[in-house]
Amino acid sequence: MNLRKAVFGVPVILLMLTIFYSLADGNGFLTVTKAANQWILNHFGWLFATAAIVGLILVILLYISPIGGIIIGGKEAKPLLNKLHWFSISLCTTIAVGILFWASAEPLYHFNTPPDGLGIDSRSESAKIFSISTLFLHWTFIPYSIYTLTALMFAIGFYNLKQPFQIGSLLMPILGEKRSLKLSPYVDSLSLFSLVAGMSASMGAGLLTLSGGINQFFPTAKTQTNLGIIAFFLTITFIWSAASGLQKGIKLLSNINIIGFIILIGWFTFFGPFTEILPHFGSYFSDFATTLIPKSLALGIDKSWANSWTIFYWANWLAWTPISALFLGRLGRGYNIRTFIRFNLLFPSLFSMIWMFLFGGYSLHFDQIFDGELYQLLVKKGPETIIFEIIKQLPLATWWIIFYFLLVFISFVTAADSNTSAMSALSTKGISENEEEAPYQIKIIWGVIVGLTAWIMVSQAGIDGVKMASNLGGFPALFLYLFVIASTFRMLIQGKKSIVFKEGAK
Repeated sequence: MNLRKAVFGVPVILLMLTIFYSLADGNGFLTVTKAANQWILNHFGWLFATAAIVGLILVILLYISPIGGIIIGGKEAKPLLNKLHWFSISLCTTIAVGILFWASAEPLYHFNTPPDGLGIDSRSESAKIFSISTLFLHWTFIPYSIYTLTALMFAIGFYNLKQPFQIGSLLMPILGEKRSLKLSPYVDSLSLFSLVAGMSASMGAGLLTLSGGINQFFPTAKTQTNLGIIAFFLTITFIWSAASGLQKGIKLLSNINIIGFIILIGWFTFFGPFTEILPHFGSYFSDFATTLIPKSLALGIDKSWANSWTIFYWANWLAWTPISALFLGRLGRGYNIRTFIRFNLLFPSLFSMIWMFLFGGYSLHFDQIFDGELYQLLVKKGPETIIFEIIKQLPLATWWIIFYFLLVFISFVTAADSNTSAMSALSTKGISENEEEAPYQIKIIWGVIVGLTAWIMVSQAGIDGVKMASNLGGFPALFLYLFVIASTFRMLIQGKKSIVFKEGAK
């Protein structure tokens, strides 16, 4: 296999120039990135919001349409993984580290400082309902629909339409074969740049959480050096896992990851104030369901709040989406489209909802008991400290802090190794159903770049750096997603006349 030099070289050069610029002139780098970030939000926030909700609607339509019965790869295709392994990888390679970081911290922001325009008083019952229903909005069906739709279109292009292992292949239903092949190098380069920004944001959240965990035992300043040491060990581990391939390191870590999630849910359920938060679930879910569309479109909500939260999340998911589509799309071989949607959208969303209800609910419960002390800690020491403070309220806190720390580490590695594997495959010629892995040297290069970018963004700008990286990465990916939406819409309109029904057609 040979390197796709243009696809690999352009994003690497751009990212290295970014790294050098930030090291040479940190203040100038922050000024430029903040200005670019604000321009994106001011001019395209509405487009992020619209694309997100339209994508969810299209996935639902695909599920109920005749196209839903099509088997990815054709009737003779054999599944790459069994359903249990498929679910664990789909769940743990997408937003796993995110739910560990934000589940307990995000609702405190919404509860204590709800947005203007809704008439919600701080720390009221309405603010409580708004907080958890917003958590559901940001972490369940919409983000997973973004991944699912893009991954599905890639799977159809790669397996059913026999297109190359390139992101441009998912555009084939709307652009045709010649145009999609011609645009593929540009689309692939742009997608690689977007993902590094998205992964850097996720790794930044992981760095902050791990730093908060270490601080529980060894109180120390959150310096560039300390964050750099954590980033080094994270990078080494996920490069090793990516180099071992899907059927070894990635599958193993995903299985460990989901077992850890289940253990943590069980411990929190049995030893936390579960009976006190359970009666509120109905009102949380009802508000989520009835306000899904207006809240996702940021209607009637303060624009700056929407940009900082909802649009930030849509940009973050989009930044990960193109490369995640390559990885998740591969896993769907041998299953029909409806099954693909269940395992990439429905089941992970329900799992995430349970997680957010439990950890978000406990966060608000303890904040009320302690009369706002948890929120004050959030303001003074950052979101990475909140989950550890909650754990301290439950039995065997020291051991469970260690357990949580290790789970955060594994969660990021699980997400990063799968995407590093996909990035490397995209940078390499000759990837096919029979040859699925790129050379380990390419995986090492991408892993190092991701680690460096994450370290710089979070050490220079903290949580603001995480959000800026997400927005900057999601912007170019937004336009690819619009093409995905157009391709899906055309496929739905054509129905049984669609080229997808002509299995293996070119």
